[in-house]
Order: sequence, then C-alpha cells, then structure tokens
Amino acid sequence: MKVLMIGGTGLLGSAAAQIFVDRGNEIKTLALPPLPEGAPIPEEMEIVFQDANKLSDDEVVEMMKGYDIFVFATGVDERVEFPAPVYDAYKKFNIDPLERFLPLAKKAGMKGAVICGSYFAWLAKDRPDMDLCSKHPYIRSRIDQEKVCEKYADKNFSVSVLELPYIFGTQPGRKPVWVILIEQLQRFEKMPFTMYPAGGTAMLTVRQVGESMVGAAEKALETAEKGEGLYRAYGISCQNMTWREFLKIVYRAMDGIPDRKIVDVPKWTFKAFGLYMRKEYANKGIEGGIDPVGLADIMGMNLFIPTDDCKELGCTPDDLEKAIFDSIALSKAAFEGKAKLVEMKGE
Repeated sequence: MKVLMIGGTGLLGSAAAQIFVDRGNEIKTLALPPLPEGAPIPEEMEIVFQDANKLSDDEVVEMMKGYDIFVFATGVDERVEFPAPVYDAYKKFNIDPLERFLPLAKKAGMKGAVICGSYFAWLAKDRPDMDLCSKHPYIRSRIDQEKVCEKYADKNFSVSVLELPYIFGTQPGRKPVWVILIEQLQRFEKMPFTMYPAGGTAMLTVRQVGESMVGAAEKALETAEKGEGLYRAYGISCQNMTWREFLKIVYRAMDGIPDRKIVDVPKWTFKAFGLYMRKEYANKGIEGGIDPVGLADIMGMNLFIPTDDCKELGCTPDDLEKAIFDSIALSKAAFEGKAKLVEMKGE
C-alpha cells in the first residue's frame, strides 16, 4: 500500500507513519516545519515540507498519482482560540481542505481516505436529544466534516473518519495539548481538594491511534479494490475512565500525590462558571468552539464509547496509565518553562 499523508510529522501522524512502515507500506507526507528535536520520525517516510493548501489542484493531483490511500492527520480542535464566528476557522482548517482534496484524490485514482475527526461527532449522533450542533460550533463543524467525507465515498473510493477522544502519549520536542489541564488545576493548588465534574471520557494512547489509522486505511483499500467501497465513521475508544479516576493518575504524575481528594462539582456551579467564561471570551474578542455553559452537560456525563470499533481496526492493548504519566510530566515541564518544545500546529 502506498500512502500520502498530510500531517505525518505530528504526534498522531508520525505514530501512524511508523506502523505503516513496519507493515511494509510506502508513505510520503506533506508537513510544515520545523521538525521537533528528537521526534521519532521514521526515516523511510518521504517528507515534503509544503503547505498543501498552497499547491494548485494540478500539483496536488500529480502528487497523489500512484498512491492508494490519502490520510488527513491535521486540523484544529476546540482548544484553539479564534475570533467570532469561530465556525469559519473550523471550516477553513477542517472542512474546506477535505472538500478540495477528496475529489482530487479520486481524480488521481486513489482508493480511499482516512480522516482524523472528533468523538464529539459520535456523541452528537448518539444523543440527538442534546441538540449539540446548535449549541457548539465545534461539534457542528465536525458533523459537517463527516457529511463532506460521506459525500465523496463511493464503491471505488472508501472514506473513513476516526472519531477520536482523549489521547495520551508524547512526541519528544513537541508541546503536549495537556498543558491547559496543568493550568486549570493550578487554581486548586492551595486547596485540600480539587473540584471537577462527575462524568468521564473515552481515551486511548497515541500508539493506539496510529493503529486505528492504519487499520482504517487497510480496510478502505480492501473494500474499494473489491468495488465495495463505503463511508464509515468509527467511534474510537480503547478504555473509558471517570474524571475522578483520571485526575488521581494526573496528580500522581504531576506532584507525586498518591490519592488526591476529588470533589464533584454540581452542574449549576459549572454553568455559572461558564457564564463567567463567556464574558471572558467576549472581552478577548474570541468565541469558544464549545460553549462553556453547555460544556457542563458534556463534562457531567460519562462520554463512554464501546471499544468494538478499535478492536475491529486492530488496536492492541497499551499502557494507558504510563501514557498519561508521560503526557502530564512533559506538560508540567512545558508549563514551568523547563522544556524547549515546538508548539502544536493545526494548519
């Protein structure tokens, strides 16, 4: 299998690239510099330092010719701040590129595509009663992203979206996304307990994400070559954990505290804080991708996803607690300015 990826030097893309290589596949990636110092990028992967959005359609098609699968391992999530309307930024980075690249991939003769999406889309479909798309621009954008993916799938071109949840693991030299959690927990530093919602989340390790990307690519190629191509959204989870269980691991990793007391935050308290955050966003001239008031409903539920899809894609067991430890340790070093790290890039 020959794979063309956008974002192959990032945290998730590089993990998938190594697995592609280990399974005997050929891979090329378009990526933005710089490379994180010490990052384990497979030497066998061809790297083209180029902004794919600045290539002409003809240049993209020419680059795609001879490749089987297109992998989109980039984009921005709800933690990146943008001015209102924030949906326009998600459309620019997560939707418009697929609206352009997927038909070009088909024109080039490729057999399928794998897209890194969000588990918020899984939740929106699983719980339509919550009306999440009308409340949260980011969730609406991820559903719209999936609609674009489904539109271009046909019997000769399979498209798979991985609805990714919380991911743990590190790439040496790159700043983890979990620095924001370290910042949030600082407000409880002088208190004998930490206040947090009573829900929980699906999660997995970086390596398991890589396995799911490769597994989805293999299935996409197999079905398309049989003329049985399809669209498929995979709900991704290798383990489900409550916030309380998760934070106890975080505190062991962050401060060596063996059993930090975690107190459930009443939903009304979380929503009151959300009203404050709305004002803060307005003062900063930005709009949150996830409405901070409506976030209380999400954080207060067990957003648990069955692990069946990950098993189908060939994800194998991994040490999640160690991955959390590694993520938090590097995040703390970044927060304290003790590590020289490349910022996460969306575009």
